Amino acid sequence: MNPALIRSLHDLVGKSGLITDGTRLSTYEFDGLALMGRAPALVVLPGSTAETAGVLKLLSEAGLPVVPRGAGTGLTGGATPVEGGVVVSLSRMRRILELSAEDRLARVEAGLVNIDLSRAAAPFGLFYAPDPSSQQACTIGGNVANNSGGPHCFRYGCTNRHVRGLVFVDPSGDVHDLNHPGLDPAGLDLTGFIIGSEGTLGIVTEVTVQLTPLPEVTETLLAVYRDLDGACATVTEAIARRLEPSALEILDRLTIQAVEASVFKAGYPVEAEAVLLIDVDGTAIEVQERTAALLEVIDDHGGFDVRRATDAKQRRRLWAGRKGAFGAMGRIAPDLYVADAVVPRTKLRELVAYATGVCRERDLKLANVFHAGDGNLHPNICYDRRDADEVRRVLEAGELILTACVEAGGSLSGEHGIGLEKRDAMCTAFGQDDLDVMFAARAAFDPERRFNPGKLLPVRACIELRPQPHPSEPHPGAPSPRRPSPPGPAVDRGFSA
Repeated sequence: MNPALIRSLHDLVGKSGLITDGTRLSTYEFDGLALMGRAPALVVLPGSTAETAGVLKLLSEAGLPVVPRGAGTGLTGGATPVEGGVVVSLSRMRRILELSAEDRLARVEAGLVNIDLSRAAAPFGLFYAPDPSSQQACTIGGNVANNSGGPHCFRYGCTNRHVRGLVFVDPSGDVHDLNHPGLDPAGLDLTGFIIGSEGTLGIVTEVTVQLTPLPEVTETLLAVYRDLDGACATVTEAIARRLEPSALEILDRLTIQAVEASVFKAGYPVEAEAVLLIDVDGTAIEVQERTAALLEVIDDHGGFDVRRATDAKQRRRLWAGRKGAFGAMGRIAPDLYVADAVVPRTKLRELVAYATGVCRERDLKLANVFHAGDGNLHPNICYDRRDADEVRRVLEAGELILTACVEAGGSLSGEHGIGLEKRDAMCTAFGQDDLDVMFAARAAFDPERRFNPGKLLPVRACIELRPQPHPSEPHPGAPSPRRPSPPGPAVDRGFSA
């Protein structure tokens, strides 16, 4: 790394805003997808929008690849460093800049932890609705980058439904204030375009979000089943009857056992094949009527026991088990591959059964825990990445499951994003014409493709879009692997990921 650049960055962000030594750099090697990783050349932690802009100007002049990072809780390798690249982390930018109870809006820095916003809004009878399972650690900026969801997004929607504006720094270091009521340039919805772009267009430094009134009453139910099919059928019928609780989450037996053996123990019955965790919220009458109807549906589909939280403490305990489920998987194996695909809710049972069969054939341990109300599956394959053959079988199973979900009319991601993990699977879901448009849109922001190179879009593009490929790049017409093989390099404009 150029010593002059290091000095300039040091002058800009100070000693606490710069990481250069190998030991500390190693903590940034990967995000929640530990299959693929490498240490960055440098980590910069700006403390404000102005510092972020200054950092990006310097990195632009140096022509270095940049990987934006929030808390590193992502599960698709979106924050995995690239060779010779710089990680720009917003973890120092954690302030709530403004909170208006009257307007039900908050303006926050991108590094603010998700749950901290709801805690700050609670005294005003408000909360921030998108609630990823990692909400105790993930950041608002990271949620924007991946359009994150969560258990209660069945009713309240993912991140994009709650963002009202943002401040964005483009790859050249120019700052764009896209907060409403100001108009986006030329009437374009740039805010909507940036949400879910996974750090490929620049860095979001501030976000203005909508806050939601806390419900008058919340009823939490835990329905217990002898088979997973019954739980899935309950979800399908509940939605068909428009009962629409705020959350519908399914956990299978292996997940239940892992949770109950962990610090997240929630009192789930370990003898059950599946449980369905339900939240019903609204006015007292609404909750009473919907709960009664849901109890009928549960009974019709084999739910043999229903436990109701009697107070807020019990409710928190039940949800702590669900939100701690990914962490509890460490009781099964040292590593976890979390698939994230969406299927039509009428095909939940079919796709869960398919995923189970795929993993059984490959002698893999599969634990299912998913946002059933959204049709958002999370088949969790537990494995040991030190076993090369097991890693191969995990990746093969992941590809088969994702392909089946797409062919069933679903999509590649419900909330985790594409990143490295599903980058090449984009060819399964989109044709080359669609991908060409995506490449063109990305090039409008980042023509040199320095921002998060090798992520989101497959390493394949029409020659018209890339008239002067780097010598190390494959020919645009050359086939690319369907799934990345860890830690194999992916090349985009000469930067390897």
